[in-house]
Amino acid sequence: MSTTVPVPHGLPMNRDAGPFNPPSRITELRDARPVSPLIFPDGHEGWLVTGHEAVRKVMGDTRFSSRQDLGVMHVPYETPGMPVATEPSPQIPGLFIAMDPPDHTRLRRKITGAFTVRRMKALEDHIVEITEQHLDAMSRLTPPIDLVKEFALPIPSLVICELLGVPYADRETFQVNTLKFLIKDQALEEKMAAYGAMTSFLAELVVGKRAEPTEDILSDLARDEDLSVEELVGIAFLLLLAGHETTANMLGLGTFALLEHPEQLAELRADPELMPEAVEELLRFLSVADIFYRYATEDIEVDGERIPEGSTVVVSLLAANHDPARYENPDTIDLHRTARGHLSFGHGIHTCLGQQLARIEMRAGFAGLLRRFPGLELAVPADEVKLRTDMNIYGVHELPVTWSVQ
Repeated sequence: MSTTVPVPHGLPMNRDAGPFNPPSRITELRDARPVSPLIFPDGHEGWLVTGHEAVRKVMGDTRFSSRQDLGVMHVPYETPGMPVATEPSPQIPGLFIAMDPPDHTRLRRKITGAFTVRRMKALEDHIVEITEQHLDAMSRLTPPIDLVKEFALPIPSLVICELLGVPYADRETFQVNTLKFLIKDQALEEKMAAYGAMTSFLAELVVGKRAEPTEDILSDLARDEDLSVEELVGIAFLLLLAGHETTANMLGLGTFALLEHPEQLAELRADPELMPEAVEELLRFLSVADIFYRYATEDIEVDGERIPEGSTVVVSLLAANHDPARYENPDTIDLHRTARGHLSFGHGIHTCLGQQLARIEMRAGFAGLLRRFPGLELAVPADEVKLRTDMNIYGVHELPVTWSVQ
């Protein structure tokens, strides 16, 4: 049942409820009408889904397609310098996140074995070792420092580079191009140039691994003759981008959230056994990968609303994870909360493959940081922290921190 509310024109994006909560307009929409019409800037009449149960339904129903070549996937916010799409986007080989079964099933199955819980668990000691090495290096610096540059970004970048077999020496190149690719209103030419630079780099890499494989995930995939070079490049691009961007932003934004909630931070310091629950709560509370798109392949009813065939459907994982129908006091961080059922890793066939790896990296990262730097604090007022409101993956651009040097 829905309440009559004004239909939004464009996706509300202003973080006026603080750096960690959904925009207030999104919250109002979710509470009144969790499946709401949305007028897109190009005039398309699509839908915005914000309720926890409704988002689960949409992401779990393959009639809501992830493909971008079936019809025009409309963008719900202004993109200066970007032309209005009038034709569907071509399918990119290997980019299985934008595919449906059976193509999605075939490609995802090739990778699933590399990210099993057992294999990720076996990596845990090595990830802790990498974390401690970066903490050692950080302890030798003179504060204040940028925690993103010195800690949050390097750890997941090094881990995913080792796993995939990407030279860590090339990290600055792919990190810079990743940032350009993820900027929401980046000019199309610059976005495509960044994408082209990354794929050219990865094409050379996978061709080399097909000729001389080593012990890493990309080499394992390159041995599979059923995969074309183009598919290998698409898979590598997706794993490399997702493998460092999401976790890096969770480490940066998560540290910011803990420093801004000192009572929760004190409880976590006092009881390190809370860390697994704390990571789940931070995942729920922050939801750095927020907005996803689906294309309705037929008329579909969700929570009493009829979504017509051809509609672009926007889902907000952040709004769903802050739904009071699912969580009590959802806009409050509570490290004792049982946050199971959060949607931060998605839902359905596109659930994040690397979620266990991300959990291990966050547990090791937060635990090591809090243990080694008990006096850690912001080096600037909280309202001066640069938020990534301009990016498709949320977080902080920089997190200036300091601590008492003994």
